[in-house]
Amino acid sequence: MRKIAIYGKGGIGKSTTTQNTVAGLVEMGRKVMVVGCDPKADSTRLLLGGLSQKTVLDTLRLEGEDVELEDIRKEGFNGVVCVESGGPEPGVGCAGRGIITSINLLEQLGAYADDEKLDYAFYDVLGDVVCGGFAMPIREGKAQEIYIVVSGEMMAMYAANNICKGIVKFAEAGGVRLGGLICNSRKVDNEQAMIEALAARLGTQMIHFVPRDNMVQRAEINRKTVIEYDPAHPQADEYRTLARKIEENDRFVVPKPMHTDELEKLLIEHGIAN
Repeated sequence: MRKIAIYGKGGIGKSTTTQNTVAGLVEMGRKVMVVGCDPKADSTRLLLGGLSQKTVLDTLRLEGEDVELEDIRKEGFNGVVCVESGGPEPGVGCAGRGIITSINLLEQLGAYADDEKLDYAFYDVLGDVVCGGFAMPIREGKAQEIYIVVSGEMMAMYAANNICKGIVKFAEAGGVRLGGLICNSRKVDNEQAMIEALAARLGTQMIHFVPRDNMVQRAEINRKTVIEYDPAHPQADEYRTLARKIEENDRFVVPKPMHTDELEKLLIEHGIAN
């Protein structure tokens, strides 16, 4: 089983990208579990047709410690297994602790056991690697592969560089590696060339460039992934291609994060300044 964590700046489209990619994998016949690691609990919404899912933390609060596996997971599109960690009540406690609690509980209840026959476990994680809870998938070796969703916007690239610093910190102890950057296009000038340059400087690859298309928003409004909503649309093929590239990827590295000055120089060289 491959354990993959998707990171990136808040609002960059991690959850949308993850769910559409997973739709491509399950369409290929793979068995996938998605663990939402965002307190907003929206990491599986499109795979479940918009159904709200009771989070792990909510379930524990309501039912105590006597919880079974089926209490905290639901089956979504093409059999994908969906779990939402959830978070504390607003203003109380650290949201990252929900991730720690959820993953530990899933392990205790046998969600990763061989008889579950999972091909992939995906963690959709907030991009804040400063907090220990959000860093848990890479800190404790829960995920072996990291993909960073990025765009040609300055802050998205800045966040990607910071996430790489977190990967370096935990790479030796946990064996976690960066599988590549996924460009979720915002139609920034020279965007593809800029992200390819960023990837090269980090020592990795841009594994796929996902073009911006209103079909993504249309599918989201209808509470579906693009592959489910309009399987013949070219954007569905983009996510199928990304799924296939992840499946076939064999390039995993310890990244080489840049100093902020270097990142700004790269933006000047490849970005809108030209």
